[in-house]
Amino acid sequence: MTFVYPGGMSFGRRDFGQLLCRLYIMYNTHSLPYSPERAAMDRRFDPNEENELFQRKPLKEEIFEILHKRIIAGKHAPGEWLRQEEIASQLGVSMTPVREALDLLVSAGIAERVPYRGVRVLQLTNNEIIDSYALRLLLESTAARAAAHNRTQAQIEHLTFLVEQTKSLVTLNDMSHQRQLNREIHLAIVAASGNQLMSKMYEMVTNSFPDWMLYEYMFRHPELLESTLTAEYREHQAIIEAIANGNAEQAAGHTLNHILNLGKELVAFLNIPESILQPKEQELGPLFVEIQNLKNSPTQTHS
Repeated sequence: MTFVYPGGMSFGRRDFGQLLCRLYIMYNTHSLPYSPERAAMDRRFDPNEENELFQRKPLKEEIFEILHKRIIAGKHAPGEWLRQEEIASQLGVSMTPVREALDLLVSAGIAERVPYRGVRVLQLTNNEIIDSYALRLLLESTAARAAAHNRTQAQIEHLTFLVEQTKSLVTLNDMSHQRQLNREIHLAIVAASGNQLMSKMYEMVTNSFPDWMLYEYMFRHPELLESTLTAEYREHQAIIEAIANGNAEQAAGHTLNHILNLGKELVAFLNIPESILQPKEQELGPLFVEIQNLKNSPTQTHS
């Protein structure tokens, strides 16, 4: 089907759906009351950039981006159902790309599919979050150590490229992109270990870690954005540099430091009790000695 408008301009069905998606983003961005969040969005909004987005991405990915940004902005709470029919109606598209976009959300670890019921934003218990945190300490430090021995030049170049892309992503409108790049960086570090089974285990573990909730907290507290993300960028740089130099001990140490700082954010941002976080760290045995040394070290960069 083709839609023809006065003056001879015509749109195919896909183009029309993309136009409605764009209008939906513009409406939701500019209909917000004035706030620091709105001001940051206004500074970042570039219609030309949005045009390029729609021209180069499949429709399912465009819808994924919209839903991802809404979840990080707190518009969909943990446990909330994401209804295909409602989303398709809002965006003026068919249900097929919406269903595919929901699958992408599930793959990204921000939603879960419940048989015979649909897809909802992932909702985790404190114990699930702490278990995931403890496994990240163990798996990522081990992977970084192995990566220092097994990395290839192509992997180092790819990691450096990913990290450098995050350097300037320090505004509210960057949060969705920042989160996706962050996940790619950590997955790429584990992949550089050369251990495929570890990569599969890590992907399962990281899908139970509420990184999007940390970004959602920063979305509500924009005064934290620049300092937190700048520190994260420097920590990633230190990890990649150690891996590139083949220094396994430094790679593992910088990685532990980085994940420990995420643990601090779990406590400060999500109110995870330290009383259940610390015993999980102690369960890691010999690794806990190194964790304790890092906690007492003045080199940690996050506040």
